[in-house]
Amino acid sequence: MILASLFMAESPGKGRGIFTNELILAHTIIEIAPVIVMSASDRILLDKTLLHDYIFEWGADKTQCCMALGFVPIYNHSYNSNCEYFMDYSTETIMLKTVKNIVKDEEVFINYNGDFNDKTFLWFEAK
Repeated sequence: MILASLFMAESPGKGRGIFTNELILAHTIIEIAPVIVMSASDRILLDKTLLHDYIFEWGADKTQCCMALGFVPIYNHSYNSNCEYFMDYSTETIMLKTVKNIVKDEEVFINYNGDFNDKTFLWFEAK
């Protein structure tokens, strides 16, 4: 399930991103995406490829990883994100939900740390 108002476009300085063509209210589910779950040994291999930047840690012990389908790999990061994501291990899905209103033509952001309030530096940032 992907909210019909979402679309992909160029994000200044970030490549592609996901935007909305209408107002989305806070606490709205905007996407429920299936994932492909991979083993810990697959994760070691994927960490050596470009896909490292697109996979998520998976499982209660975070030893597995997953590749989300849908728009999930295209959402850009912000420490001031307007969405957060939730993993459902039993249904093998990731759900994205808004944490504040998102206005028409605004980019949809997630915090790659998993918690929209987490300001921990990420692997691709200079410290």
